[in-house]
Amino acid sequence: MDTISFARGAPSPDLIPADAVRQAAAKALENDWKTALSYGVGIGHPGLCDWIAERHGLDSADRVMVTNGSLEAGAMLFRQMLAPGDRVVVEQPSYDRTLLLLEQLGVDFVPIPLESDGIDVDAIEVALKDGPVKLAHIIPNFHNPAGCTLSAGKRARLVELAAEHDFVIFEDDPYRELPFGASPPPTMLAIDDNDRVVHASSFSKTVSPGVRIGYLAGPGSVIADMAEVANENYISPNMLAGSVVLELCQSGALDRNIKQVKVQLQERRDALISALGEHLPNARFVVPAGGYFLWADLGEEFDAVEMASRAKEAGAPFLPGTDFMLKGGESCLRFSFASVPPEYIDEGVRRIASVA
Repeated sequence: MDTISFARGAPSPDLIPADAVRQAAAKALENDWKTALSYGVGIGHPGLCDWIAERHGLDSADRVMVTNGSLEAGAMLFRQMLAPGDRVVVEQPSYDRTLLLLEQLGVDFVPIPLESDGIDVDAIEVALKDGPVKLAHIIPNFHNPAGCTLSAGKRARLVELAAEHDFVIFEDDPYRELPFGASPPPTMLAIDDNDRVVHASSFSKTVSPGVRIGYLAGPGSVIADMAEVANENYISPNMLAGSVVLELCQSGALDRNIKQVKVQLQERRDALISALGEHLPNARFVVPAGGYFLWADLGEEFDAVEMASRAKEAGAPFLPGTDFMLKGGESCLRFSFASVPPEYIDEGVRRIASVA
């Protein structure tokens, strides 16, 4: 393998269920072609909304809308809810594209550090004393990039704080279906009795990135407003892709693929941990209990930005920690282990270590 890339948060081709998608597409075009090939409305495919609502134990599909990926879902929500100068809690580190979207809107960032069990909730309480917060962006499970998972206690306290201080929690949760052991704690959406949580997820990580199907689930009034925005901007999300994903969900192919992919992802995580122990033994990290990513801190003497440039030349690109931080991260790097078959991981880490 000439290039062994840990840079992009996407599965390698061998993790994509091409045969299952091919069969689902054929069935969708046979049984659901009128919906699949027609204009829809802002909520997307109604059958898929029903399935998602049932998956989350929601009382109504009116609390769900399908979107063209979860990144678009977040972007629409931010544009609808936020104005320049609004205070927004963001984890540090956090997903780089989310930080970019929020920066473009001119919000005031309230950066809060992550701990091994998720965001520092005590620090949020301190920040709330400095002024109201409009929204908190939280990645609760198998964090991108940090790999950590938000504890049940912190989830409950965050939901309480949102109700007490009147802010929205954007629960950005595309990795929840990919635990390597026990399932993570219940979603904040599931424990929210005050309509303060808007949940987002995606089939990009459980089917394939190319289907571009994500969704929002939350208070019915919020979803209705967002669906209207969607209808005005693009009429509906991709109805054909929604029909194919629905067929995968209803046939059981989705759950079968998730079961298989979790085993393969855990093999990759374990191979990465072993390679770090061999080639970068001083690296500090939280062992991810699922998902795609591991965040390694190599120590102050390392410059991850310079390393990233040299590692790319050496054929083992990664993203430096500075990409995910408002400030700092110079000694950190994000590994996407989903993108590398296990037999290549040791060589990839060896290449990175050789330029450290």
